[in-house]
Amino acid sequence: MRAVWLVLALLLLAGIWLGPLLSAWRSSVTAHMLAHMGVVAIAAPLIALGFSARLARYKGATLVRLPILASLAELVVVWGWHAPAARRLAESSLFGTVFEQASFLGAGVFLWSACLAAGSTSNAPQRAAGAFGLLLTTIHMTLLGALLSLSPRPLYQFGEITCFGMTLTAAQDQQLGAVVMLLVGAGAYLAGGVVLLSGLVDDPGRRRTV
Repeated sequence: MRAVWLVLALLLLAGIWLGPLLSAWRSSVTAHMLAHMGVVAIAAPLIALGFSARLARYKGATLVRLPILASLAELVVVWGWHAPAARRLAESSLFGTVFEQASFLGAGVFLWSACLAAGSTSNAPQRAAGAFGLLLTTIHMTLLGALLSLSPRPLYQFGEITCFGMTLTAAQDQQLGAVVMLLVGAGAYLAGGVVLLSGLVDDPGRRRTV
């Protein structure tokens, strides 16, 4: 089954990186968000599941700290690449695009691997840390999406943007991109955190492992 997760992740990454999201529609915030969320919220957890057998190398107190560190790393990467200057770099050069996407994938795999490793143990503090890492990511992803959605002016582009055959103003494109981030990104992390948290709550032996 692990091979299936990896194949699905590779197919998704190929569609994102070789398709129009990062080429023909690279100036669109909506297209960027679809690519970004596809990498960190869908492909990254599939890769983490594909390498789940290797997650056992994390042990002890490391599994309490690592999910939080991974969530903070994700925060730095995601917020950093959504600064206007960084967005211009990613849009204007192949190097910037490659660096951006590699950062997204690395941070995403790190986060999901750490949280799933912690959530798969029988130790209550470790499992709680795994859930908290994903829920913390939900919070800062939601904050960024809200910032982009409620911004009084476009932060990245001006004029009209074309994406999926639609012509949008820069403000509409940014708002639609923010909705994608909120629905796909924040939703995926929230779902993952809730699943790990529910496993902790439902575990009849949780008091014995604290």
